Amino acid sequence: MTANSGENSAANRVRMGRPGVAGQGRDRFGLSGTSQAFDPRIVAIRPDLADIAVAGTHFAPHYAAPMMMSGVLPAAVMRSAPSLDAEQTSELLFGEGFALLDLTGGWAWGYCLADHYVGYLAAEALGTPIAPTHRVDMIEAMLHSDPDAASGGPAVLPRGALVMGEAEGEWLKTAHGYLPLAALVEVGAEHDDPAAVAEAMVGTPYLWGGRTAKGIDCSGLVQLAWASADIQLPRDSDLQLASLGADKDIARADLARGDLVFFPGHVGIMADNDNIIHASRQWMEVRVEPLAEVAKRSAAKGNEVPVSGYKRLR
Repeated sequence: MTANSGENSAANRVRMGRPGVAGQGRDRFGLSGTSQAFDPRIVAIRPDLADIAVAGTHFAPHYAAPMMMSGVLPAAVMRSAPSLDAEQTSELLFGEGFALLDLTGGWAWGYCLADHYVGYLAAEALGTPIAPTHRVDMIEAMLHSDPDAASGGPAVLPRGALVMGEAEGEWLKTAHGYLPLAALVEVGAEHDDPAAVAEAMVGTPYLWGGRTAKGIDCSGLVQLAWASADIQLPRDSDLQLASLGADKDIARADLARGDLVFFPGHVGIMADNDNIIHASRQWMEVRVEPLAEVAKRSAAKGNEVPVSGYKRLR
């Protein structure tokens, strides 16, 4: 089933507008000039369907206005295609918003609202959208059935998961259970040391497309660390680098804790001037290593420019 795809009649055409927002009485649009090139990781276009937001710049047989949903699993795998055999590209965390464009055969297609990353996930991973009030600020937090540390729980939520609820003493009461307030921060709170978030993940297994303590990749680690400071970065390392302008450039000699170092296909966050915290495919885990060693390995891979950039976010 395609949400609002307008396949059957003019009366069913989606209206022009921002994602998830109905247009104001406009149900026809045109494409001026040729369709622009796009990155399918962050622009939702398939051969048969596209996000209504790109209707003026990209051609597709049909366009869909997204239906807003939220993740209801601790971490739902996002894939490159609607198949369990397809490559994992990312994860949608509990409570994160998802713009649903198509629902077919038990697979949902759309994008994570936080970073606009496009992919497929199991339809069961999505539920009614929430207005989150808190974010999990521990590596993992138990969702309890009762406001009692001795009670069991229906799930363990990862760092970065979003929840909505009301405080009751030392607990947050949600529609799914209770979370200790000690494990949470209010949405919008800024962690003053993102590198500490990355350090807490040292030893976490490397997982391509991972974003949790169960498994994480290099860009997922950096994204998670800086999200704790209320700075949302794109999903992949090249997208992260491209999003940070020249005003964020710093010299190698000026590197300090929390700065980002980019390599071809890789990224890490500095623990200090000389050591980098990164999810390493070399070691298949999150490690702290001398930056010089990581740069040396990058050069050994044949990269003419072993280090792509040094960036300071704040």
